[in-house]
Amino acid sequence: MSENTARTRSTLEAQLATLREDLLRMGAMVREALHKAVQALKTQDPELARSVIDGDEDIDRLEHDIERQCLLLLALQQPMAVDLRAIGTALKTVTDLERMADHAVDIARVALAIGQEPLIKPLVDIPRMAGIIDGMLRDGLRAFLEKDAELACEVAARDDEVDHLYSQVYRELLTYMLEDPRTIRQATHLLFVAQHLERVADHVTNLSEWVVYMVRGELCDLNP
Repeated sequence: MSENTARTRSTLEAQLATLREDLLRMGAMVREALHKAVQALKTQDPELARSVIDGDEDIDRLEHDIERQCLLLLALQQPMAVDLRAIGTALKTVTDLERMADHAVDIARVALAIGQEPLIKPLVDIPRMAGIIDGMLRDGLRAFLEKDAELACEVAARDDEVDHLYSQVYRELLTYMLEDPRTIRQATHLLFVAQHLERVADHVTNLSEWVVYMVRGELCDLNP
């Protein structure tokens, strides 16, 4: 390997490391937004809900910065096939992360819409869904960092738990609405929250699929 080639390779690896660090930072911000949004709903804390909405701009800015980094790497460097897959995975992953953040904002808005009105039921399954999803996202990001395709597949498999809880929440809230029409407004809001969380789990599954592609060069459907 020539000196120029070695220098170019070293520069590319440093830029890829920065890219990974920024993507993991964005993932941490999304995890925090989701946690705060569900906590704001559970504790009926409007200030916490507003902090999620206000913080979304920071996540959007980081998304655009990561996209810019990816495009510059593609345009100015000469990435090998494995590097191209890593850059492509980063581009896809930030899109999924940004959409997860949007769902966190939507949950925060539901918290504001419900406000201080008494909850029709203690929130149990929705926080459980959020807990499973947080673990999925944490491990999905670790799979990306460590290039661990097996972990990515295991993360995607947990989506079934989220789907099961979503079905349970749906049935329970529908029963409330049928038995007492006065609960319809709030039950509908809570159903939207469950739907947002279910969609977040789907985005984590997408992330897992891109990790498998990055490592193995294979596109696969981990949630058929």
